Amino acid sequence: MREVNVNKIVEVVSSLCMDANYNLPDDVLNALKIAREKEESPTGKAILDEIIENNCIAREEKLPICQDTGFAVLFVELGQEVHITGGNFTDAINDGVRKGYKDGYLRKSIVDDPVLSRVNTKDNTPAIIYTDIVPGDKLKIIICPKGGGAENMSEVRMLTAADGIEGVKKFVIERVEKSGGNPCPPIVVGIGIGGTFEKCAMLAKKALLREPLGAPNPDQRFAEVEKELLEKINKLGIGPMGLGGRITALAVHIETHPCHIATMPCAVNINCHAARHKSAVI
Repeated sequence: MREVNVNKIVEVVSSLCMDANYNLPDDVLNALKIAREKEESPTGKAILDEIIENNCIAREEKLPICQDTGFAVLFVELGQEVHITGGNFTDAINDGVRKGYKDGYLRKSIVDDPVLSRVNTKDNTPAIIYTDIVPGDKLKIIICPKGGGAENMSEVRMLTAADGIEGVKKFVIERVEKSGGNPCPPIVVGIGIGGTFEKCAMLAKKALLREPLGAPNPDQRFAEVEKELLEKINKLGIGPMGLGGRITALAVHIETHPCHIATMPCAVNINCHAARHKSAVI
């Protein structure tokens, strides 16, 4: 059994919070540059130039890419041969988020109660933590700071088996078209199909983390659906920041899970052009 002290987790999570908010992943930045070459609208080209320059300034000056530094969502793969010592695992994650957002001068955006008091917790906690127990003695932590504007454009729909793949495509296109410029396009579209009501929503968010951006689903059938949806979304004319153009989405990623014979849940989780995420292995 390998021991990992909570102090190490705090240190790593704190660093990831700042890294993710300052440094857009190279694959996402490259996708924006390719999109700029494909964009036909002069306004769209100008917007993409500004987005690319903004990301370069953030990286050089260690400033947040966006004023909305996001809800700290973490996907953790915890090796079953790892023994956490020195404290509580969940507390360590939250302590790391607390430290990272304070030391990095990142905006704190979380309220303690969703409806009644809505008082800011002032430290961006609690984090959302999804933990998978996996073989081995490593601890992998992925952070995905999720902005509120794009998150508001997400949706779960309980489709039926009779809706089929055409029902999924119709739902996704409707969701993106209704969203318009609200999620700050060009967007990344995460789609979760199957599982249960809550499982498909988690899959849709996890789909946003696929690397490199635009890599096809390993199942050729779903890879073809991803390609078709990206083409259709980019024909909607929404364009960069919703001001018209050819490039509305950078990528469409689908993740699936087995489901009940009577159900076919489907979720769409949208990310803005700042598709932030960073990972570390302890």
